[in-house]
Formats: sequence, C-alpha cells, structure tokens
Amino acid sequence: MKFGIFDHLDRGAGSLGEQYEARLRLIEAYDAAGYYAYHIAEHHMTPLGMSPSPNVFLSAAAQRSRRLRFGPLVYCLSLYHPLRVMEEICMLDQLSGGRFELGIGRGVSPIELGYYGVEPESAQSLFEEALAVILKGLDTETLNFEGRHFQFRDVPIELHPVQRPHPPLWYGVARPDSTAWTVRHGMNIVCNGPAPRVRAITDRCRAEWQALGHPPQTVPLMGMSRFIAVAEREDEALAVARRGYRLWFDAFMKLWVKHGKRPVNVVYYDDFDAMARDGYGVAGTPEMVRDRLGAQIEEAGINYLACRFAFGDISLAESMRSLELFEAKVRPQLPG
Repeated sequence: MKFGIFDHLDRGAGSLGEQYEARLRLIEAYDAAGYYAYHIAEHHMTPLGMSPSPNVFLSAAAQRSRRLRFGPLVYCLSLYHPLRVMEEICMLDQLSGGRFELGIGRGVSPIELGYYGVEPESAQSLFEEALAVILKGLDTETLNFEGRHFQFRDVPIELHPVQRPHPPLWYGVARPDSTAWTVRHGMNIVCNGPAPRVRAITDRCRAEWQALGHPPQTVPLMGMSRFIAVAEREDEALAVARRGYRLWFDAFMKLWVKHGKRPVNVVYYDDFDAMARDGYGVAGTPEMVRDRLGAQIEEAGINYLACRFAFGDISLAESMRSLELFEAKVRPQLPG
C-alpha cells in the first residue's frame, strides 16, 4: 500500500504567486513525510486548474523535493505536439534524477479542448497517436512514425529519460472495461467514485493482470482519490472541508454551467456532506478518518491512495495541520 497526493491546484484565496509558494511548501512537507508521488491535474481557461502547464510547476517541484516522485495526472495529449512534450518529459526526469511519473489522457473536458480548436471526435485519435510517438521517441535514437495526425522521418532524438524505456505510466479509469488496455500497457491507474465502484475496477484489473501470466503481487498501482480534512475536533475538520470543497466545486462546474452542459464520466455533489456520504471525502478527528478510510481501502481493494489535503480556499496552515495529524495518527494505522 502506497500513499500519494492528487492536486487540481484550483484557485484559492490570496494571490496566485502566494498560492504557488504555499503548494511548494506543501510539496516539501509531502517529500519529508515519505509520500510516494505528487500528481497534478491539467485544466485550461478555468479556475479549476491554476497549473495549465504542469511542466512549469513540476520543474519547481523537482527542485523543492528530494525523494517525492511527481507528474501530471494527466497530460491532455490531444493538445500537445508529441515531440515537444517528449523532450520536456526527458528534462523533468533528468532534473529530478528519475522521479517523473507520466500520466496521460485525451482531456476530460470537450469545452477546454474546444478552446484549443480540438474537436471532441478527434481527441481520442490524437491522444492515441501522440502517446505512440512519445513512447517510441523516448526509447530510440532516431524517430520514424507514420500516422493520421503525425508523420516523422529520421528525426534525431537527443534527449532521453533517466528511467528507461520510459517513466511509469498512469491513467484515469472510470469503468472496469478500461483496465484491459491499461493492464496490457502496464499502467498504474487512479479512480474516483464510491468504494464498491472502485472495487469493480480493481478486481477486473487484477484478473486482467493474472490472465496475462503476471504474478498477482506485481500488479500495477491501483488508486482512488479522496478529499481529506483532519482536526482535533470533528466540527473543525468539517468546517474546513465544507468551506474548501464549496469553492472547489464551483471551480469544477464553472465551464460546464457557462456552456449549459454536464460533466462526462465524473460525478461530484455540490456539498461536502453528500460527498462524505458516498465516500469521496473524509473529514473528522484522526480516529474517525482512520476508521473510515481504513474501511474504504479494504472495500475498494486498492493498493494506492491519492490524498487531497489542499482544495478550494483551505489555507496552508490548515492543510499542514491535516497532514501532520494524518501522519501522526492515521496513516500508520491504515491497511498495508
């Protein structure tokens, strides 16, 4: 069982420069506490994502940490020229001494893709080709590729990652059927949803892995993400979580509301209490958080938990306090 961090880096209180510095101080704390990885989302033209260029922020994270692995969850590959992102992957892996984690996807929001001129019906094929180019380019000296969207002939590759043939891969999974593809490519996964829904995905992932002849103990990381707030008193933790989640939810919904649409493949409620009832969020005393998360970990069958200690206008001090209590009284007693 490993523990990591997931972060939208959505707009909070204060200036953006102050928010970046607060997150970097949290990254230092995650590094010191021994978390496995820091994952950051990519969003555009929305307060949900104040890191629309994950690589810029992650280059700072690389210099503010020593052991913590890090990466996007995910790069919206339908928006990228694959040669450019391939070179930047190599730079980040080299800058960090081989700590980069490569999360990939096509981009969950057709609205955001549309701002960049990407039609929803072409996003999947763009993603697939870009990924093929990147994985081939990371493990070759000269790139040749012939596809519908990209064609390369005798392109010299001068940069390579520390981790060969490429850094570990990550993908967001919403349905059990998606695991056949992720398992075939040896990808780690992260899911959202109640524990029983996550269990359907992790069970399928394990079955697909063993069907390919792999030992069960070598299965890739299978994670779920949870909003977490910990305080000495339940009412204190709930006040922080409710306030921060409300702002996060408004940021999450802003573009969908503006365009009169509903999110695809994801379900979030408009208040934290409803989220907690379905297990998406956990807030309370260390003992309460320990018991609720422990039960969810067992029920979901995961081997990775991506924690969210910073969301909305939760302050650096509040996030740090949750983290300190989690480390002292929760994590040591969780399964695994």
